[in-house]
Amino acid sequence: MTDPDASAPLSLGFLLWHATLRWQRAIAAALKPLGLTHVQFVLLAVLWWFTAVRKEQPSQRALADQAGTDPMMTSQVVRALERKGLVVRAPDPDDSRARRLNLTASGRRLARKAIDVVEAVDDEFFSNAHDPQALPAELMALAALEGRPAPTVAGRRRGG
Repeated sequence: MTDPDASAPLSLGFLLWHATLRWQRAIAAALKPLGLTHVQFVLLAVLWWFTAVRKEQPSQRALADQAGTDPMMTSQVVRALERKGLVVRAPDPDDSRARRLNLTASGRRLARKAIDVVEAVDDEFFSNAHDPQALPAELMALAALEGRPAPTVAGRRRGG
């Protein structure tokens, strides 16, 4: 008897889900010794990109928009990063409701270290793709980020 599912097309969403879970587990394990969750890392790394690369002190809203995170959750995580002494929140001189963000010296050091750790995990994980060179452009298309400034990794440009 033949398997009726053997000739059925694979579910791309199912495969993406499992690839994402595997990648997230690898990232979480790599960040644990640094005392960071994945979301804390993302916000710290995007804030590093804003301040070190773009030379900007973004608002919490701009950080959330760039990171693709919920603004309320971003506020909570930024407060946790502030309690850890990694981030400084200051009133925006142009908008009394907004906060401008910057990294402390230890925040910059930890961001750089965490970025290096995550880059190493990414390099290993994504090297398993059949065409790792095409992967960045494919992921940009799937994430619908074309035409939007996307953080590069530690100053080196990946893909297209």
